[in-house]
Amino acid sequence: MSDLFLTFPRDFIWGAATAAYQIEGAVNEDGRGPSIWDTFSHTPGKIFNDDTGDVADDHYHRWKDDIALIASLGLGAYRFSIAWSRVLPQGKGTVNGRGLDFYDRLVDGLLANKVQPWVTLYHWDLPQALQDEGGWSNRQTADYFADYARITVQRLGDRVKHWITLNEPYVSSFLGHHTGVHAPGIRNIETALEVAHHLHLAHGLAVEAIRSAAPKTTQVGITLNLHSIHPASQSEADLQAARRFDGIQNRLFLDPISKGSYPQDLIDFFGRRFPSIGPDDMHIIQAPVDFLGVNNYFRFVIQNDPDDPDLRLREIFLKEREYTEMWEIYPPGIYEVLTRVWKDYGPAKMYITENGCAVPDGIDADGRVRDYRRTRFLRDHLFQCYRAIGDGVPLKGYFVWSLMDNFEWAYGYAKRFGITYIDYSSQKRTLKDSGAWYSRLARANGFDLNETEPFFPR
Repeated sequence: MSDLFLTFPRDFIWGAATAAYQIEGAVNEDGRGPSIWDTFSHTPGKIFNDDTGDVADDHYHRWKDDIALIASLGLGAYRFSIAWSRVLPQGKGTVNGRGLDFYDRLVDGLLANKVQPWVTLYHWDLPQALQDEGGWSNRQTADYFADYARITVQRLGDRVKHWITLNEPYVSSFLGHHTGVHAPGIRNIETALEVAHHLHLAHGLAVEAIRSAAPKTTQVGITLNLHSIHPASQSEADLQAARRFDGIQNRLFLDPISKGSYPQDLIDFFGRRFPSIGPDDMHIIQAPVDFLGVNNYFRFVIQNDPDDPDLRLREIFLKEREYTEMWEIYPPGIYEVLTRVWKDYGPAKMYITENGCAVPDGIDADGRVRDYRRTRFLRDHLFQCYRAIGDGVPLKGYFVWSLMDNFEWAYGYAKRFGITYIDYSSQKRTLKDSGAWYSRLARANGFDLNETEPFFPR
């Protein structure tokens, strides 16, 4: 073993993550109701190649094989989301027992293979019936979410010990209601801000509901997508634009949960566009959590843009930098996020709940998927996580995104994030070289920083 073998803390958790609409398929089976992503993906022109999640990875039927895959990798945890409309087809009212039965089987199967289930209650797939009543812009949706959380935890909480209320509320609010590139495809900044507030309320109400329905040992948290944000220059305009975007991307979601308030600079900037806040809202939103999940993929480089009517900023791309199919590769960004959040907000525990990249890959003639760039991406980001732990950050685990290629939202099946290759025509699963590397890492609880590409033969 090299003298540069980096060993993580003994209790560090290694896992993989997925999301319901991206992998399950079976959208019309066993009583599941439609979600906003069913509607959005079936709207012509919204998704690349007009792809849909109707079949996706067919996980609903192949879950036993997928659990066997997780176990074969030596992973200790699996983060997945529950489809709200599979449990409550109308988002409220009558419970669909067959939907809960599926997650019962999934949880039991994971535990039988000594894999901890980590459950996300909301990964962007609002029941369409609730969208028809205003969706997240309807304050009452937060109450419906708390009811859904309570129902689900009452069924699974005797076995599931880690619950995540929301995944990336920034995406649900701003990509779904400002840029409109995600479901439900609304483009209005005031609506986006209102949705963000109602998502915060939903989180706080759900924390209370989970704690009332689950054993005292249950851990509850939320997952935020957080970014390192750099100004394009040291001009005052760019510095202010970067600060403003940090507010929208990071502090708008960190501050209410941790401090019980919204950033004053954003309230001042948006003025009358900022949503009204009820007298008890911030107390509800600041319900104590046991951990913070951090999703991190890339950084933003931000420039002032006086022609942007809503935010007065724009993202720029640096020609000299390396990019994946979607974003810049900037490993120090994950260190910057972890250390900044720990310093400014002091969460008791943090987990990387998503980290990964989309790079072109395919099956070679000998049956291997040599995705060296993905392996290098994971190694370099994990080195930065190791640095953060050494500096005192209470980082307790890491979940790679993703266990397998899947429906990548507006990109359809054009982008592959998985450590397992999916042949969508046959649904055959093929472990990529990155998956083999990650498996070895998980079993050894560390990796050799001196290891060179192609990392190791199989």
